[in-house]
Amino acid sequence: MEAAERVLSENPGATMEQIAEAAGVSRTTIHRRFASREALIDIMTVAAWKEIAEAVDAARPSTAPPQVAMYQATANVLRVKSGWRFALTSQGPPSGERARAEAARIEADTIGKCDIAIRRAQQEGVIRPDADPLWVRRVYLALLTEAAHGAYAGRAGAHGGAHGGAAPAETEADIDELATRVMDTLLRGVGAGS
Repeated sequence: MEAAERVLSENPGATMEQIAEAAGVSRTTIHRRFASREALIDIMTVAAWKEIAEAVDAARPSTAPPQVAMYQATANVLRVKSGWRFALTSQGPPSGERARAEAARIEADTIGKCDIAIRRAQQEGVIRPDADPLWVRRVYLALLTEAAHGAYAGRAGAHGGAHGGAAPAETEADIDELATRVMDTLLRGVGAGS
């Protein structure tokens, strides 16, 4: 699946033959394991969501101090997303009914854990008590998505590339800086303050 992710990230229209070649196996081998290109993408998407769920669980959103849990979840998810750029941004949900249901279940469970961390952060005064938790989640996820896939998803301190972006975050320092930016923007905003 790593070869498929790499090939499809570079060329979303890549054929099974191109994926097999990159993986160093025959087309027959790929077709034995995956009935179709769509089935391969479905399995990749579910695998990516499972890794995201594990990344969020590792942050202990129900037990760690909320700010620590949110930062750790952010850094963990950025690590996962950097390895699954195609699977997590491909066109729409998986095409297979079973894969679609499994991905949706994992995503909903993961979002629920995000909501727990946000509620705990509000209860402990990390997030304003009058902030709408749904809005906080939507802003957080938008920041996380932009950090992972947006123009600034490259080395956080680097400049260059199209629209000021750079290569994907590759080092722990890159991920730490992006996670810090996400959390700083979420908790402090971008205004000069009062």
